[in-house]
Amino acid sequence: MQKLFSPWRSKYIESFATPPDPNGCVFCDAIASNNDEEHLVVARGKLCFVIMNLFPYNSGHVMVVPYRHTGDFLELTDEESLETMQFLRKLVAALRESSKPDGFNIGSNIGRSAGAGIDKHIHFHLVPRWNGDTNFMPVLADTKMISEDMKEMYWKLKKGLGG
Repeated sequence: MQKLFSPWRSKYIESFATPPDPNGCVFCDAIASNNDEEHLVVARGKLCFVIMNLFPYNSGHVMVVPYRHTGDFLELTDEESLETMQFLRKLVAALRESSKPDGFNIGSNIGRSAGAGIDKHIHFHLVPRWNGDTNFMPVLADTKMISEDMKEMYWKLKKGLGG
């Protein structure tokens, strides 16, 4: 039997064992740090920013996040909504150029009951997809294979967004 090591997965699993800090927010902390590479912040706009997902479904999985801390979709301003969509379009173009995916999933889980891991700060996922990217690993071993180093993808995305 072969063994496949994915140490990041244990961090993800452990994150469910410990309740999130009710006074903290991973998105707000990343922006406040001003260390974009450490926190995998790919781009900053006027009203929102792009950050890579630490527990990606696929290589290139990013999130567009408004700076303003809110979990309520209806509280987003027209300007925040517009900039979110503009970033998503730019990211699709950047990922098409750098990684050649066959498709994309774009969406948001709004509220804990809808599957939001971070429900107090709304964010929008963009997941590149390739034909055949689902294999036996997630089904049999509850493990997802990510074939590209996150830092390499970070720099591809930065370049693709003109950074």
